[in-house]
Amino acid sequence: MGTLPKNGQVSVEVDATPEQVWPLLTDITRAGEWSHETQGGEWLDGADGAAVGARFRGRNQNGRTKWSRQCEVVAADAPRTISWRTVPTKVLYRDSTIWTYELEPTDTGCRVTQRFDVVRLGPFTDRLFYAIVPAHRDRSAALAEDVRRLGEHAAATVS
Repeated sequence: MGTLPKNGQVSVEVDATPEQVWPLLTDITRAGEWSHETQGGEWLDGADGAAVGARFRGRNQNGRTKWSRQCEVVAADAPRTISWRTVPTKVLYRDSTIWTYELEPTDTGCRVTQRFDVVRLGPFTDRLFYAIVPAHRDRSAALAEDVRRLGEHAAATVS
């Protein structure tokens, strides 16, 4: 049985500025509007936006498989970079992944780079997720499509 990739990156140029993309990207309650997997989420512990240390719970679905994860913002430099990590739990989700988005201005909008880095993943969980979520074996096309949709939604917003 195979194992999952431990990192990946996609970059897409979109017709929206970083200032247009940032509010949509950092509003986790709206992630389901552009993500193929994240259905949305809610801020936890009184947090109401992307700031270092803020936590949220994201709800995900891929095919028939559904799960939710608690996440913590580890970097937020508006409107350029945001990173969060999935928070490991003692029982079910002992893994952790850091997700990063970078927004770089271009002449016609911006380049959005999305990156993931698995920082903790046990061998059993690795093989289990490989078996039950085959779409995670190569996420490049799906993640690039997410970024494209993010840009389309952001471009439709008046800044």
